[in-house]
Amino acid sequence: MNLKKTIIIILFAFITPYQVFADFIFRKGENINVFVSKDEAQVVHTALDILGRDYHAVFGGKLSKGMKSRIFIGTFGNGSVAEKEIDQKSLDDLKSHPEGYLILVKNNKIYVVGSDKRGTAYGILELSRRIGVSPWEWWADSSIAKQNSISLKNGFRLFEYPSVAHRGIFINDEDWGLTPWSYKTHEPSKIKGQIGPKTHARIFELLLRLRANTFWPAMHDVSVAFFQTPGNKETADKYGIIVGASHCEPMMRSANTEWKIDGKGNYDYVHNGENVLNFWESRVKELKNSDNIYTLGIRGVHDGKMQGANTLQEQFNAITSLFKDQRELIRKNLNADVTKVPQVFIPYKEVLEVYDMGLKVPEDVTLMWTDDNYGYIRHFPTDAERNRKGGNGIYYHISYWGRPHDYLWLSTNHPAQIYTQMKLAYDKGARDMWILNVGDIKPGEYLTELFLDMAWNINAIVDNKAGLDQHLQTWLAREFGAQKSAGLTAIMNEYYRLAYIRKPEFMSNSRTEEKDPKFKEVSDLPWSEQEIKKRIAEYDKIAEKVIQLSKSIPVEKQNAWFELVEYPVRGAAELNKKILYGQLTRHGLAKWSDSDAAFETIGKLTAKYNALANGKWKNMMDDKPRNLAVFQKLPQVKSVTPLIQFKAPFAKINGNQFTKFEGDKPVAHGLGYESAAVTIKKGNHAIYEFKNPQVDSVKIEVSLTPNHPVEGKLIRYEIAVDEQTPQQVDYHTYDRSEEWKNNVLTNQAKRTVKIKLNPSIQSHQIKIKAVDEGVVVDQIKIWE
Repeated sequence: MNLKKTIIIILFAFITPYQVFADFIFRKGENINVFVSKDEAQVVHTALDILGRDYHAVFGGKLSKGMKSRIFIGTFGNGSVAEKEIDQKSLDDLKSHPEGYLILVKNNKIYVVGSDKRGTAYGILELSRRIGVSPWEWWADSSIAKQNSISLKNGFRLFEYPSVAHRGIFINDEDWGLTPWSYKTHEPSKIKGQIGPKTHARIFELLLRLRANTFWPAMHDVSVAFFQTPGNKETADKYGIIVGASHCEPMMRSANTEWKIDGKGNYDYVHNGENVLNFWESRVKELKNSDNIYTLGIRGVHDGKMQGANTLQEQFNAITSLFKDQRELIRKNLNADVTKVPQVFIPYKEVLEVYDMGLKVPEDVTLMWTDDNYGYIRHFPTDAERNRKGGNGIYYHISYWGRPHDYLWLSTNHPAQIYTQMKLAYDKGARDMWILNVGDIKPGEYLTELFLDMAWNINAIVDNKAGLDQHLQTWLAREFGAQKSAGLTAIMNEYYRLAYIRKPEFMSNSRTEEKDPKFKEVSDLPWSEQEIKKRIAEYDKIAEKVIQLSKSIPVEKQNAWFELVEYPVRGAAELNKKILYGQLTRHGLAKWSDSDAAFETIGKLTAKYNALANGKWKNMMDDKPRNLAVFQKLPQVKSVTPLIQFKAPFAKINGNQFTKFEGDKPVAHGLGYESAAVTIKKGNHAIYEFKNPQVDSVKIEVSLTPNHPVEGKLIRYEIAVDEQTPQQVDYHTYDRSEEWKNNVLTNQAKRTVKIKLNPSIQSHQIKIKAVDEGVVVDQIKIWE
């Protein structure tokens, strides 16, 4: 190549860099034009406005709608410029997947095409993720890092669509967090309890960023009903959010707050049906042009059984009748083809018993199953339920008010519990609606994103402990940098493990809503001095690591750090220390000042939380929801019963310490008292070994995660030692039974068998077979 030709090529490269290098490059200070039709749905323009704000925060430039564009946005079927640049196969794929999107980079241009309005919005906000903006940039003060440039390679192609059709959250038990924060701090209102459109705009933006589409509004009587507040409905429409309602709010009516305003007589369909139907119909008419999911059925004014029907048979008859009446309201006011309007029936608590009597739910209505309020799903779809047109869904909790004890303060459900339960539900056909009870949103940020990430792409997380660890580490890396993510993952895994053994809110060994007075006050946990001191040391270890790490967190990330890591970890540690030092002191083994100091520290941490970001979160964090005994300063009294003595088993074996297996290898997800529980697939065996303790018989205690039956009424395993005849063991529980209460408070179901040993055998084998699905072995303890 001669010199003249080389110079020409170099000059051409400088003059037309985009044509030569063809990647799409976001650059600091550059303004970019975006082509989008003004006729696109409102949510598309809302998402573009969010992207524009994010782009300015990262690069300092502006996104403007206009000609000579480099970003082209359109929705399938609208004949947009973006759609015309997409190949036919990709368009066919989009057409087959509601709420999907395709992002394509071609010759220095980005094309975003959604299969519908929400798909287009999710595609737009995927660009926000690509330039480094966290979905929690506002809700967790996750700082946005400024960049000089970020490129998307020429030919970059991303096609995504949701695994679950309706995905979202339920604001609930909002009495101590979201409600006072909204009407006192974020959106001051003279109307007590009003959660207005400014607050909901923030919630709905978060949902869009998390690729969710469904929302159940707050419904306690401390809050003004969603549709009673001007602007809320319009805000949902602006953000493309589908508004639904919980199991006790049929036909988009919050009976708990609205019946006393608009109702007549008793909220009793059996004896006051005309007024109840009129109450529902007025809301249906109001929502004619909105996106909603209508909950069918009826319960009491709040979270209680329906009025006017005392027996299960009377409830069965009433619900059968009202299905026809409710669907007639939908047919008459919304669509003559009632099957075109999304509807859901939620067999929650006593309503599940009614359903099990053979209740006929219309074929097009989604059946939404629930957990037991503590993260264990009570019913999985059967073959017949899987084949219904309306499909199946799950209503799940990471926050709960009720028996046997609330957990409304910190968000400590184990990620592996959420993953294993929801993955099993998905595999069993619950793919149409997932709703997460998030309480006040904060401090459930990570668990909320985990749940919604699974709902968006069920295969995004590898199905084992390493996959879950990777998801958590990626999340922490995004928020606090890759350098700290591995260490932080270990800290947070320990935080979840310790809370799995016993949640902070359960540490008082008291109960809520129990008639027995012995459960109303703080009492000793059945732990020995050694166990108590070990737990204190374990919490101290991670709390101290957090304190030291906080010194190296940049100023701009300090608020997010405190909200997402420091407050939950140190708060859990201090509440445990308050209770456990109190227990030791009652037996003369510590000082009351240690317990009192922990109590005072919780107060200081909470005050700091509510003062973050110049008071942005004032009234959001309450460290004593419902003023329960567990949150109070402990009374200085001596115990009248001795502290239990620690008795070690002859051998303790964790679930993942199997020496052999038959069939598929047992899978660990990180559950368990030592993060070592394993799932044994139905029909398969895990084999464990122990040395002869020189006795002729032993007791073998198997601790399992307290799952409910997956199919049928039983959840069973077989256990055999050496070549002895296997013993079959069932460990299902009944709703609200004492055993169930103990199981969910401790996250273990325990069964013990007595086994005779052959003294001539030096090493014994324990063979455990999963007779049913859902068997997860945590620990095996062998006692002489």
